[in-house]
Amino acid sequence: MPLPARLRRLTPVALRDDPRLRAVAVGAGLIPPRTMHSEAESRLLGELARDARLVVEIGVYEGSSAVALARAMGPAQELHLVDPFGHHPTALPSGWGATERASRRVVARAARDGGPRVVWHVALSQDVAPTWAAHVDLLFIDGDHSAEGVRRDWDDWHGFVAPGGHVLFHDARLGRPDGRGLEGPTGVVDALLRGPDGPPPGWAIAAEVDRTVAVRFDG
Repeated sequence: MPLPARLRRLTPVALRDDPRLRAVAVGAGLIPPRTMHSEAESRLLGELARDARLVVEIGVYEGSSAVALARAMGPAQELHLVDPFGHHPTALPSGWGATERASRRVVARAARDGGPRVVWHVALSQDVAPTWAAHVDLLFIDGDHSAEGVRRDWDDWHGFVAPGGHVLFHDARLGRPDGRGLEGPTGVVDALLRGPDGPPPGWAIAAEVDRTVAVRFDG
């Protein structure tokens, strides 16, 4: 049973952000995973995951977006979660981190009643891609937020996306109307999809909300 929100707000920030304490509390279900997306983004994740046979999320952290995906998916679907865990300065704010065990428990709770088959890849995304072979219906890029990291994830993974599938970039709408984001993901999306030559052949922006840009592959 989660602790009341009012009590959680009374906790000093130094304790609230301590990765080890958070891992214990998040894993036990005493506090929810830190929300990294808005309600509108959660709805978009759910809509695109609902009919996706195979979903890949790069960058799991405490599992809040993986929970949104798992709750939208059924037992005939697969959710692949890619994260090396620990602290990575271009993926998370200073001092933040998560543990594999706690995040696994968070996602397992969300997927246990009729949810998808969950497959974990505890590794960097660039180390998983070379051995990947399956078609992907939804790819969520939310790991390394440097321009180099985001571009590498696109280059490594977008070729696996099936016709009709989508790639979602998080934190990619810095400076856009009603948008938010970071320089790295925004710069990559702007260069790939908003440049004078337009998006790559077969790709088009399908939806934008808050910090997220969804692009669709039509083959």
